[in-house]
Amino acid sequence: MHVFSVPLMTHVWTDAAALNEKLRARILAHAQADQGVQATNFGGWHSANGQLEFLAELREPLLERMLLMVNEATARLVAELGLKPISPQWSFLGWANVSKPGDFNTTHTHPGMTWSGVYYVDTGDTPGQRNSGALRFNDPTPGSAAAFLPFLARVSPEIQPVPGLMVLFPSYLPHSVNPHRGSGLRISIAFNFRNEPYP
Repeated sequence: MHVFSVPLMTHVWTDAAALNEKLRARILAHAQADQGVQATNFGGWHSANGQLEFLAELREPLLERMLLMVNEATARLVAELGLKPISPQWSFLGWANVSKPGDFNTTHTHPGMTWSGVYYVDTGDTPGQRNSGALRFNDPTPGSAAAFLPFLARVSPEIQPVPGLMVLFPSYLPHSVNPHRGSGLRISIAFNFRNEPYP
């Protein structure tokens, strides 16, 4: 058997076009009015961490989709492990990202959280740019390549963003964002959910 596997879930909300158009306008307006913060972003704009209050009435439909996915992923994982169903009590933290051509995010984790994820509002017009702004994951057991069998070293998987795509993964999983190579702005919303009481 294999141990210490990492769960990851992706889902494309196919009815997201109208919501994304409104989210795009609201996020860009907020970016114009607020200087944002410096976190793992190299270039680009990163809103302050919080409850996404600046999204106003758009926050609830987005948060509803996030919760649906977090609860589904948790239920599936618990079932796969043969455990009794649980009723998590989630706390939430989110922020928006706007990337210009050349902007990227360095490798990081989200300590003190349970699930982390990202939702793609706009990929910034990237035809033919296969790896542009891709979400890249690193092996959470990096010592395995150096101390075990080097030929078993896993290639870092990448997920290519599309509008409406939501990606969910454990907060301890190292990840980064490749440089944006599109001609437009790449807009995403990152989020964390923590099961309370933590851990």
